[in-house]
Amino acid sequence: MLPNLKSPRANVRSPVSRSLADVSPLYRVDETAHLGQFIPLHYHGQMLSDEGRMSSFEEAIAKLVPEGAHVVELGAGTGVMSFFASRRARKVTCIERLAHVAAAARRLLAANGVADKVTVVVGDARTFLPEEPADVVICELLHAGLLREKQTEVVAGFKERHEQHFGRIVPRIIPEASILAVQPVFQPHDFHGYHAPLPLFFEPGSVHSNTVEMGAPEIYSFVEYLGEIPSSLAVDGTMTVLRSGTVNALRFITKNVVGIFVDERRSADWHMPYMSIPLPEPIAMMAGEQLHVSFKYDTGGSIESLMSSLTARLASPIL
Repeated sequence: MLPNLKSPRANVRSPVSRSLADVSPLYRVDETAHLGQFIPLHYHGQMLSDEGRMSSFEEAIAKLVPEGAHVVELGAGTGVMSFFASRRARKVTCIERLAHVAAAARRLLAANGVADKVTVVVGDARTFLPEEPADVVICELLHAGLLREKQTEVVAGFKERHEQHFGRIVPRIIPEASILAVQPVFQPHDFHGYHAPLPLFFEPGSVHSNTVEMGAPEIYSFVEYLGEIPSSLAVDGTMTVLRSGTVNALRFITKNVVGIFVDERRSADWHMPYMSIPLPEPIAMMAGEQLHVSFKYDTGGSIESLMSSLTARLASPIL
């Protein structure tokens, strides 16, 4: 299970912009080659088999989409979220940028008997507007740390266009929020005698990763999609190390609050894979010492841009 997340520290600063020009040349990549709306069909089978993802979205859509609603899905993929929505909606409009994926979505939606309710549009979700106002928006362009994929850009842009064109805000967005946390860890980087400190991904709660938790997770951002959506995130603060040893990586933890069920006093949550990012240099620490951590990145930016900005050091003791 995902560890309990603490409240953010007072010394974690508000987000500041980090443009591509700020990224070290060593870490620069072609941002257009990254994900977002460019996930080819052969990745979608794995996404469909992610039970945590599927069950959370199915429950949230079933409980939060009103009967007779118009639902818009941004970044439709194979159309499974639109399929869930069609069980309650009057009409579903889903947009997919890759033509071959959109064609597969049309075929699959027809095979599942909902082609009469769901319209698949080939286009860019960053500029799309439906023919009529949306009652619910579904967008799952999510990645650990809100990196790589364009969830925040797409949702923020759609909200603005929708209000300007239709004169009304979007009433509901699924998922409802994302909680981002970071944790100091010792992560082995030796593979059959080959030392390679690289970004690694592990399933939440994985007991096979050999990760040693050196401190507790700390929340650094809470993104509520109906509210103001940040375009960049930054941290410059300290974390307490709870055991003696070596800190050589930061574990990034992402919990998506897919749906909030007020009457039941609970939520449907989807915990994304842990992302472990190596520090520039390992740091030997004693229990109780403070680790000073700094990083910044644009939401939807590359993992490389995060790595380029990441610094960590033993904080000076308080005298």
